[in-house]
Amino acid sequence: MKAHRLPVTDAMFLYGETRETMLHVASLMPFTPAPDAPPDHLRTLVDELRGARHLAPPWNLKLRHPDSLRHPLQAWVEDPDVDIDYHVRRSALPAPGDERELGVLVSRLHSNNLDFSRPPWEMHIIEGLECGRFAFYTKMHHALIDGYTGMKLVARALSPDPAARDTPLFISTSLPVRAKPESEGAMDAPGLLALARAQLGAGKGLGKALLGLARAARAEHDDLVIPLKAPKSILNRPIGRNRRFATQQLDIARLKAAGKKAGATLNDVVLALCGAALRRFLLELHALPDRPLVAMLPVNIRPKDDPGGGNAVAAVLASLATHIADPAERIRAIVASTTRAKEQLQGMSRQAIMAYSSVLLSPVGLQMMKMTSGRVRPAFNLVISNVPGPDVPMYFRGARLEAYYPVSIPTHGMALNITVTSYAGTLNFGFIGCRDTLPHLQHLGVYCGEAFAELEAALA
Repeated sequence: MKAHRLPVTDAMFLYGETRETMLHVASLMPFTPAPDAPPDHLRTLVDELRGARHLAPPWNLKLRHPDSLRHPLQAWVEDPDVDIDYHVRRSALPAPGDERELGVLVSRLHSNNLDFSRPPWEMHIIEGLECGRFAFYTKMHHALIDGYTGMKLVARALSPDPAARDTPLFISTSLPVRAKPESEGAMDAPGLLALARAQLGAGKGLGKALLGLARAARAEHDDLVIPLKAPKSILNRPIGRNRRFATQQLDIARLKAAGKKAGATLNDVVLALCGAALRRFLLELHALPDRPLVAMLPVNIRPKDDPGGGNAVAAVLASLATHIADPAERIRAIVASTTRAKEQLQGMSRQAIMAYSSVLLSPVGLQMMKMTSGRVRPAFNLVISNVPGPDVPMYFRGARLEAYYPVSIPTHGMALNITVTSYAGTLNFGFIGCRDTLPHLQHLGVYCGEAFAELEAALA
């Protein structure tokens, strides 16, 4: 049986899997049905999905050693007999289901571990939403895909043409596996020479970046966020297995207009809104730290037109300026922080960026251990990711995709994750966290929308 060894970056997501820290990612996609959709169109879709027999990677890949996730020879192998009835499921809300009930269902679905004896994914077709709407909730383990790859899968299964009725099923779309065949031989001499040159260049860039970190650590005032500068907070406690999910959707044109007035990028505006929402949320819990919260921002370092597969991200740290009450002052502080973080990466090779990211993330292991999370100073307080999506409306066999909400991963020491995805002129926020550690987490979605109105008013 053909096997593909997991790269270390992918295998790490298996090593961290526990009952409480479930390292799967997901998406929630609500649809408006096609005008000509028959009453039984979803039943027909489910029957078609269950009738599929030849699945493409990554849908047909399972672990060779499912009972030992930390096995040193762990690899992906093809499952010749995937049980579609297990993976594709049909759910319904009490009609007419509203957004809150949909969020509760997704929270419950995201609170369960995947079965590693099978290909690690599930697809839930959710019916019963208002006005005949429906939704897809699809989750896969992070060892198999990252956000970039997940978006590629979605794009291949949707069409910009509302009249198209022959788009492929989700489980029929494929992406390459970012892993090496076990039979792959040793690198040849030219390859070793190229690797040596790359490592030499990475060393030079990394040395310069580390010097910048050392200077920032000694400076009284420096906008560069360094590891272990984040305050202790309620966000960095141990978590339970239960999740809570909330969403928000905002207009990108308005977000960019606000950013232009503040001299900020779209990402800066996202951080400002997240910082404002968190400030209000933590104030209500009487748990706002005196020092600003720090976010880790994953950075996609794939080459242009990379087909996807596996994980390929670096990291930077940025302040959320949660200690500042004024929205205009807050976004200016965030711009200063992200500007310094970008300066650190300028001129660095991909290898150097990865090495630098490893330095930034090196304290995280202690933070994510159940026995020490909440007791040690965190490397950062939460992760905020931004994954680009289609910039035009997309359809699945005539049904219009209304939004694309990412659903990511809380862990011990990071009880909240915020991921945003752009889609058809909108920015879609997915807030996922520990239900027990962060009560009333769903308020964050509401506060994010209200923070945007406050920022626009402050910049007017």
